[in-house]
Amino acid sequence: MKQEILETPPSDAREQMAATKNPIKKLYYWTLQWAETKYALPALIILSFAESSFFPIPPDVLLLALCFSRPQHWLKFALWCTVASVAGGVAGYYIGWGLWETVGEPIVAFYHGEEVFEKVQGWYDEFGFMGIVLAAVTPIPYKVFTIASGTMQFDLLQFIGASVVGRGARFFAVALLIRYFGARIKPFFEKHFEVAATVFGILGIGGILAIKLLR
Repeated sequence: MKQEILETPPSDAREQMAATKNPIKKLYYWTLQWAETKYALPALIILSFAESSFFPIPPDVLLLALCFSRPQHWLKFALWCTVASVAGGVAGYYIGWGLWETVGEPIVAFYHGEEVFEKVQGWYDEFGFMGIVLAAVTPIPYKVFTIASGTMQFDLLQFIGASVVGRGARFFAVALLIRYFGARIKPFFEKHFEVAATVFGILGIGGILAIKLLR
């Protein structure tokens, strides 16, 4: 579903939102249309924060649209996206730590993240810091990992540090690519967004994570 809804150019967001009856697609196009308003940056900050704990649409969607339309501001967009996402991750951490039964568990169930949740402990035991970095870079729902981190009381400072590395690598890599390649890579990103974000996020870490996981 994610690949399908990303195949439509952001410029058609309002029309597509009105045309579709799929609630997830409506939410996606609703997110994209903020790129065309003066509230684009506040929307990016709010979306980045919310996605780390409960919201289903990744902030990369709006980040892509903003960087394509205003490439000279790519650094500002990537920085705010990272800061807000990490702050939202801390909020997710505290949901898992203090509100698991009332808030955290329903969120995990909504995203069918029970199986992923069960694997998190093993990731932490085996990879520690780098386990969170992997969660921050990949398309795996980051919110599931933030809530799991709080539930398992993973070291908060390590959690924040790994989130900065992982989220920053993903957002800055995507924004930088758009800054320098622009329209030439737009069709690819629209069609293969999740894969591209993962690959370039891992490259942004410098290959350390890949070596750690594959050995």
